[in-house]
Amino acid sequence: MSGFLRRLISPAAPTLQRDTVRLRLDDAEIDVLRVRDPRARRIKLSVDERGVRLTLPPRASLVMGERFLEQHRDWLSTQLRSYQAQNLPPPLVIGEAGVLPLRGALLPLRWESGRYARLDLDAAGACLHWPARGSEATLRRTLREFYEAQTRADVGQWLPRYLPGLPRAPARLRLKVMSSQWGSLAPDGSMALDLALVLGRPSAFEYVLVHELCHLIQANHSPAFWAEVEQRFPAWRAERDYFQHEGRRLKAMLRQTLTPAP
Repeated sequence: MSGFLRRLISPAAPTLQRDTVRLRLDDAEIDVLRVRDPRARRIKLSVDERGVRLTLPPRASLVMGERFLEQHRDWLSTQLRSYQAQNLPPPLVIGEAGVLPLRGALLPLRWESGRYARLDLDAAGACLHWPARGSEATLRRTLREFYEAQTRADVGQWLPRYLPGLPRAPARLRLKVMSSQWGSLAPDGSMALDLALVLGRPSAFEYVLVHELCHLIQANHSPAFWAEVEQRFPAWRAERDYFQHEGRRLKAMLRQTLTPAP
């Protein structure tokens, strides 16, 4: 079937309707992004470093959404304070010196002219070679490619030591920006890892890799699975605690870094 016919008979992607609601909260007014999503099944309120989002399913009225906001005022205040306390580094601005989060550190970032966009590491930190016509899209793509390359380098360093004793190697590796998970293993052996892992301390990243590799032996979280993890990575509890304290911040830091300031 041709691509044209496939597009012709395929249903159109659902359209999101967006607007903004002003909400008085803790002696201040905040903007709440209200989104009507045809795929949503229930009213949902979420908070991240970009702000507050209220998602409405098709049958929910605006009044129901406003009532939901009122009912969750205390929760919303707590979540917003939590994000304000995360102490994220400032977002990157094209052409301005900043910092680049990587492997548990904030590297000084400088800019130099170049024929095409490229991000390199050196003794002074990180250097972004930047073309005269570079755009925000160019920066997002360059940062994404850089983090993917760094992530694959770490996996390539650690993976060989854990392959002995496994029934097989992962079929492939996919790198994603995940909202809650840190990794997953599909039934076909494909492994997915969160790109935010390379921003945290390397031992925590290595633990997640071992965790997913052990699912090649035990496709569950049974005591037998944790015994496999324990055998290969005895310090896994400390790394799990690290994610409980720092995980949310790492994910927020990645999203902010990949969304440069205009």
